[in-house]
Parts: sequence; C-alpha cells; structure tokens
Amino acid sequence: MNVSGQAEQVAIRCTLLRGGTSKGVYLHEHDIPEPGAVRDRVLKRIMGTPDVMQIDGLGGTHLVTSKIAIIKRSEHPGADIDYTFAQVDIDRDVIDYEGNCGNISAGVGPFAIDAGLVKITSPVTEVRIHNTNTGKLFSARVPVQGGRAKVEGDLAIAGVPGTGAEIFMNYSHTVGAKTGKMLPTENVVDVIRLESGEQIEATLCDVANPCVFVRAADIGLVGDELPERINHDEALIGRLREIRGKAGQMGGLCSDWRKVDEEMALLPMLVFVAEPADYVDLNRETVRSGDMDLRSRLVFLNRCHESMAGTGSMCTAAASRIRGSIVHQIVGERPAEADTLRIGHPLGVMTVKVKSHPANVLGGVEFDGLGFSRTARRILDGSVYVPATTSAG
Repeated sequence: MNVSGQAEQVAIRCTLLRGGTSKGVYLHEHDIPEPGAVRDRVLKRIMGTPDVMQIDGLGGTHLVTSKIAIIKRSEHPGADIDYTFAQVDIDRDVIDYEGNCGNISAGVGPFAIDAGLVKITSPVTEVRIHNTNTGKLFSARVPVQGGRAKVEGDLAIAGVPGTGAEIFMNYSHTVGAKTGKMLPTENVVDVIRLESGEQIEATLCDVANPCVFVRAADIGLVGDELPERINHDEALIGRLREIRGKAGQMGGLCSDWRKVDEEMALLPMLVFVAEPADYVDLNRETVRSGDMDLRSRLVFLNRCHESMAGTGSMCTAAASRIRGSIVHQIVGERPAEADTLRIGHPLGVMTVKVKSHPANVLGGVEFDGLGFSRTARRILDGSVYVPATTSAG
C-alpha cells in the first residue's frame, strides 16, 4: 500500500466494477496486506462496515454491492488468474472468504484483460480463473476490442439496465466446490428435523457453491416473495438459519448448526423453490409463468438476494438434473435436447446453460456443460483511502 500525501490516510489502488447483477471493488493482491486480521480490517474499512448505511466507505448498503475481488497472476498450471472473493457484511463486523460469487467472477476476466494480466486474443479472450476460495477452476470468454474488454453489446440480463457485451462463464468443473462431493450427505433428499419438531425435506448440493434447497410451500411461503418481505420477518429468518445450519452440519460445513453464522457465515446458501407462476418483480413488472421453469429465492448471510447469485444459479441448474432432488421435483424431467434452465428471481428471469448425461456416480449425472452469460462494466478507477491506523499491524 502507498501512503498518500495525507499522513493520516493510506491510498489503495482500486477499480469499481459491475459484474452481472453485483457490484464490487476489484483490487490487485500486491496492493493490500497479506491474508489475516490486518487485511480483514482494511477490506471492511474500504466498504464502510459495520454500518447499516456504509456511509464511510464504498459499500452500497446491499450485500450485492458489498463485495470484493482480489486478483493476481496465477502460478496454477491450469489458470491465468488467481481470484479471491470476499463478502463483506453490512451492519455486522463480518467478512467471509468461504465461497465464490458468480456475478463478481464475471468481472474478473475484463479486469485482468484491462490490467494487462493476461495475453489478449481477438475477438474473444478466454481467461482461465483459479478461485482460491474453493480451489476450483472456471473460465470466462470475454469479447475484446482495441486491446480492452468490450463493453457494448446486445445481451440484456434481468436486474441490469440496458445491454452489454456477452461474457460466458464456464463452471463445468466446479462440482464439489467446497465439500468435494456434489451431494455432501450422499443423499438426494434429506429430512431436516427442526427444534419445533417439524420435519423439512431438503437437498444439499455442492456445485460452484453449496446450496440447500427446500420447497417454498414447506416453509409457509409461495415462492414469489420479494426481499423486503423475507428480510423483515425475523421469525422466518430464524427458521431459515436453522435449516441452513442443520444442512451445513449434516454436510460437514459447520460443527454445530447453532454456530453456522460464526463458522460458515456464507455457506450453505439457502434456496427455496416453487413451480412457475406469474409474479410481480422488484421493478413492478409482471414476470410470466411461461418464461420460467421454476421460481427461486436465494438467502445468504440471512438476507434475500435481490436477484440470483451466479453460483446459486449453477447449483440450481445442477440440482435440476439430479433425479428426485427438490429442484428436480419442481422442474420435472427435461427433454434430452434441453440445455437451459430458466430461473425466476426477484428481478426477472435468468437463463443458464446445463447439459448433462446419466453416469454411474454419486447423484447419477455428469455435466457436459454448465455456465451462464453475464455482462460487466468498469465504473471507476482510482484510489480508495483508509485511515493509516487501520493498516497498522
């Protein structure tokens, strides 16, 4: 880090970049402290956490705008770039490195290209990315123009105004991202027994990030609820935390479900699903049942995602091909030629690629293709300032 002209503050080079439906601060790893307590303090101070308004930092008061990507050239033989994802909470003094963010990952390729970290090929540069959080490899096919990542294009994605250049994210090799297994409990469906005595059927699946899937109806919901309805219901959030914690304990992600927020704040993400039906999204537009294969709402850090996490979409797509899973029960059998899944979320519909074939493996399926298309746009390059005392050892 470089000390600015103001001795009381330290300047850190940064880029503010929208990746998909998230927005984050992208940093060169050599510009920030080594992993540990000092780095944690610096990153939280960059975002302005903890504070519900994040008024003293770059965070935007939503989890989807309180994200950080840390980038460097990779020494991994199968990758060009190492990418570490940090999810910074808002009003809690918490930073989490356990999982990946698919939307933020869509900005890694453009960032690396513009920063001169990879060799450019026209008209599309494939950037091979090693996610250090999960140890998994994926790639981004990024259109380029004039030696930089292309921005203008025809792709529209729900939750982002206008259109942009299509970046295709290939997540085919992220099975068992955190646990090493597509089905961490080795069961297609588990029964989670709540402290109330109630029993909930769930599927714990680990592709891109671990997710626990439940039916909306089984938790007293319809499936088209918007984030405000979910986030302000403390009893519901408590119930979802218990489901998430018990699924995490069953899958070896935490030692005790009661400690899930301390031991594994981000994972597993909880997703509740329902059959297609018309609903009104956050933009007050009607989403038609014929435009989706299921309705889905994703909860992470005990808040509902405003759209759909990129990794959550990959796990949902994978689970849709596991016969008998909670997601498969909703979408049903797919035609052999079907290679997409359309997920209805609070801001519209996300279409993802999923191509699979039966196999004699846990889950009964292997993936020939698993990915999604996003757009990304660099918004700002500059320096972010943190108090010098924050970076003191």
